[in-house]
Amino acid sequence: MASEEQCSVPPRWRSIALTHVEFPAGDLTGQVLAYTSLLPIAILVGFVTLILFKRELHTISFFGGLVLNEGFNWLLKQILREPRPCEGAHATLSTEYGMPSSHSQFIWFFVVYFFLFLYLRMHQTNNARCGELLWRCILSITLLGMALSVSYSRVYLLYHTWSQVFYGGVVGSTIGLVWFFLTQEVLTPLFPKIAAWPISEFFLVRDTSLIPNILWFEYTVTRSEARNRQRKLGTKLQ
Repeated sequence: MASEEQCSVPPRWRSIALTHVEFPAGDLTGQVLAYTSLLPIAILVGFVTLILFKRELHTISFFGGLVLNEGFNWLLKQILREPRPCEGAHATLSTEYGMPSSHSQFIWFFVVYFFLFLYLRMHQTNNARCGELLWRCILSITLLGMALSVSYSRVYLLYHTWSQVFYGGVVGSTIGLVWFFLTQEVLTPLFPKIAAWPISEFFLVRDTSLIPNILWFEYTVTRSEARNRQRKLGTKLQ
């Protein structure tokens, strides 16, 4: 909970340009955390970009899970109706309810799902190189740091209490876990059929679920095709 002193003498708030996220004026830590709390928006923009340019069914399913997670958060807030700390401190809020924290629920859904995707979907082989294992560890630590930073920012900036952030993380992690296994066990077997639909072919929607390392696959296929075209071009110019 926010202390009585924080609520009785609220700080003078400044907002980040083009957003409604506010931080205490002159507080560098608060400003950094305010930018950190915008990570969910950056993630959403990244998903939309990936879907537009990759059109891959697993990415679409991941994004669909995030949307459902947000819808469930809105429903919980309407049911629980627990107010935010220091009620009225932020005049730009779209909802007065804070249980559970939508930012915390979003980021923990994303991180838990990504962890499972990283270690189960992109499964390691016995001859995995040290470099591959190293970047997975670095990525895992980075993701965990993101989740903790976003969660802490919501408390520091007086948008949520610790309990609202904690339960948001629990709900988001649980939904992320369930959605991952639902995608793997129920949706993934249907992806080849969905990719074969006429509308999917029209929009170039594809299924890469049987390819364990899509980054390596795309790299090798692109490099091979580029070399073939280069050889053909060289033959024509001779």
